[in-house]
Amino acid sequence: MEAAASQSHAFQADVSRLLDLMVHSVYSERDIFLRELVSNGADACEKLRYEALANPALVGDDSNFLITVTLDKESKTLTVADNGIGMSQEDLTQALGTIARSGTRAFLDRLNTEAKDDAAGKDLIGQFGIGFYSAFMVADRIDIETRKAGSDEAFLWSSDGKGTFSIAPLALDKAPVRGTRVILHLKEAAGEYLEPSRAEHILREHSSAITVPIALVEAPGQEPHKLTEGSALWTKPKSAITEQEYAEFYHDLSGQFDEPALTLHWRAEGRHEYTVLAFVPGSRPFDLFDSSRKGRGKLYVRHVLIAADADLLPSWLRFVRLVVDSADLPLNMSRELIQQSPVFASIKKAVANRVTQELTKLEETDPEAFGKIWANFGAVLKEGLYEDPERRDVLFKLARFTSTADLDGKRTLAAYVAALRPNQTAIYYLNGDDAKTLAASPQLEGFRARGIEVLLLADPIDAFWVSSAAGYDGKPFKSISQGAADIKAIPLLEGKEETAAEPPSAALASLFVLMKQELADSVSDVRASDRLSESPACLIAPEHGFDRRLERILAEHGQLREASKPVLEINPSHPLVAALAAQVGHADKAALADIIWLVFDEARLLDGEKPVNAADFAARLTRVLTKAVAEPAAKTPAA
Repeated sequence: MEAAASQSHAFQADVSRLLDLMVHSVYSERDIFLRELVSNGADACEKLRYEALANPALVGDDSNFLITVTLDKESKTLTVADNGIGMSQEDLTQALGTIARSGTRAFLDRLNTEAKDDAAGKDLIGQFGIGFYSAFMVADRIDIETRKAGSDEAFLWSSDGKGTFSIAPLALDKAPVRGTRVILHLKEAAGEYLEPSRAEHILREHSSAITVPIALVEAPGQEPHKLTEGSALWTKPKSAITEQEYAEFYHDLSGQFDEPALTLHWRAEGRHEYTVLAFVPGSRPFDLFDSSRKGRGKLYVRHVLIAADADLLPSWLRFVRLVVDSADLPLNMSRELIQQSPVFASIKKAVANRVTQELTKLEETDPEAFGKIWANFGAVLKEGLYEDPERRDVLFKLARFTSTADLDGKRTLAAYVAALRPNQTAIYYLNGDDAKTLAASPQLEGFRARGIEVLLLADPIDAFWVSSAAGYDGKPFKSISQGAADIKAIPLLEGKEETAAEPPSAALASLFVLMKQELADSVSDVRASDRLSESPACLIAPEHGFDRRLERILAEHGQLREASKPVLEINPSHPLVAALAAQVGHADKAALADIIWLVFDEARLLDGEKPVNAADFAARLTRVLTKAVAEPAAKTPAA
């Protein structure tokens, strides 16, 4: 059999159904219809600005471009008018009668053909030819009155958005001198957009940066008042912007009333072109530690707001308030969702690098100013040490710490390493909930006697980054509350002496055996300590596993099935330990057990934990105190 002849068929479309899908599926927020219409008006003005370069008569005496939004509650209409290039009958048919045909895109294609570059069209916004139809989300009918610049004909385009439209001649006395009026006959449910405050908020929020001024007429017959001047602050050269203007913009952007601690303004050129205006606040934003850990970055594309909270910076820079305006960022049709494109990823990475570089420069040139930033945001910046290994070395240079040598929190890792003691091969740290409490920890005693500096890490993120970081300047990080201290090779400070001789080894060994038996369910081992010089005991984590602070955090968040048992380290030279060792085999076993548990609970308290059982702790303490008071009283002769 001969093969059947292949036939080609064009896709068919139910236009009314397609329009309904366009209106209600592409866009998720009704407010953006105003943004889209204003953007179309701005494009019309930019097109005329370009055409007038070759034919100035098209502009005539009216060279001041303007977009005017007029509200009319009586007739329930909202009008967006521009004095741009306008449209001919053919333009109306092709641009508005063909869904997804973009007049701006066609204009840009012509520019590329004629000029071989798109510099002249850099401020043009429209790409997809569908933004206009978003107006049907709020309008039952749309009328367009338009007159093309230089033409003596005007036209009225009208549609209810259900699949058909009409075009009719329009008397010149009813038409604009040039440009376009888009008249929306609003639905009953869209009356909110006739409220001046509502319209003004949307215009300022979404369109305040476009290159054409916007004016609002709150009612027919009233004077228009300008909402925008047609130029965004970040588009101006830095030399033309005053500190006061920067500060006022920061206040509007951040919603804070402090002064910015650092202002960054630059334009990136090359592979990707974009402008950035960023501020480091002078005080902590109220949502700095919000669980979502999101920043407040505004993303503009060709001066039109695309996202008010775009993911422009990593979460550890979320305190930075910034605007990014890109000319070549690819978007989806609705312009509400940013495509996860290589361009966006590249811009995001470059912005984070630049902000980090500027912080580094400030730390080097003005340590005092940087110190104020670190005091407010150091706990957040340290999140990058855990989440962003690629930038860890840079952040290590910025990081400042509280340590036993600097309780004010200004110690750098470089200064720490420069002050290493002889034979010291590690950077020692102690994790906890409060720096002052950590500074009083018994675990520091042996280190203090040898002049060994210890970092006091009190931020929750410290427990995570320090366990994953390999080290700094070739020196590993080592917790003084985990594993053996191993510091005997580091010499004591002048005037310090080694601890006194231990009690008889047999008695001490017997005490350790008894303590292991009594505390078998609570500790993994009992051993002599070389880190204690004043306190009787302390708790440390086993050599392998989690640091005790990290373990507690994981347990609190249900990320740990079972906590490991700590090691109880005993100071052999402490008088209490010597007395206990001497009592093993002679004293009341119950009384000795009470003291052993009290020593253990005391170690827990010094480690920032509660006693194992508060009621048992109180009962044991009462028994021991009663016995301590009763025995001297019994030996006192009666009067």
